[in-house]
Amino acid sequence: MFSLNSSVEEKIEILPVSLLDQQRWQVEGLKRLAQSLGIGLGWHYLLDWSWILSHLGDARGKKILDAGAGEGLLQWFLAEQGAQVLSVDRSSRAEISLRFRARYPIRGLRSEDLSPASRVVRRNLSQARSLPAKALATGRGAAGMLMAALPKPAPGRVVIYNQDLQSMSLVPDNSQDAVVAVSALEHNTPEGLALVVGELMRVLKPGGILLATLGASRDQDWFHEPSKGWCYSDGTLRRIFSLPAQAPSNYSRYDELFTALKNCAELRDNLAGFYSQSGDNGMPWGKWDPQYQPVGVCKIKERG
Repeated sequence: MFSLNSSVEEKIEILPVSLLDQQRWQVEGLKRLAQSLGIGLGWHYLLDWSWILSHLGDARGKKILDAGAGEGLLQWFLAEQGAQVLSVDRSSRAEISLRFRARYPIRGLRSEDLSPASRVVRRNLSQARSLPAKALATGRGAAGMLMAALPKPAPGRVVIYNQDLQSMSLVPDNSQDAVVAVSALEHNTPEGLALVVGELMRVLKPGGILLATLGASRDQDWFHEPSKGWCYSDGTLRRIFSLPAQAPSNYSRYDELFTALKNCAELRDNLAGFYSQSGDNGMPWGKWDPQYQPVGVCKIKERG
């Protein structure tokens, strides 16, 4: 049975930018890992990751479900800490890049969840148009397949499960020490979110912890069209996550925290280049102008 630190409690917390300095060593490690893996930083993800990791504690040997993981950074970071990560997302990662396979022990929960590395190489070759590009793809493919076949330095592992979070039929009840979700759950409708939370709580072990970051709204829930995500009020989060009335929240500091977020030079200066390529994201066309702020929810499953 998973044992929590006594300091962890159920709560709702808008993520303060002070986390960046409080978790400085971890923030810098996350930046380095993101750069080495070629992963762009979501505009508030340094806050999300820092908040989740500060509550999660030692990940070694823990079974951790990353809900809505995509190809995101947290699952790889946790694997490097020795966690057994179940990476769940409704988008297929069957042909996940060789750069991840070369560095981490990865397998599919089912055969269809992870294609052979050779299929990824063939796909890359088919997409190369010129002879130099084909030669480059061939060289990279051969090196990638070799690295993927070698023993991995990461002490943990990642198991890919391409599945909707509302129906994770292959994940047993009471099987996960923790569930983490980085800015993923808000892409469900409010009604759908309630179903997802119920399913995530089902797979948690008694005493296990759910740590999710979402978008915050001061009063009324609203939909942020560019990022296709909902922003939730304190009341809605409290209801959907079944948090007791006495669970603490810092929503009373909403305006103060939002002002600090908008003025955060570190987040602004680390804005990933992909934001400037589209208006359909959390920071349209790369203009630093936060329209919402991230909030963390900590929920603990009762012991039987």
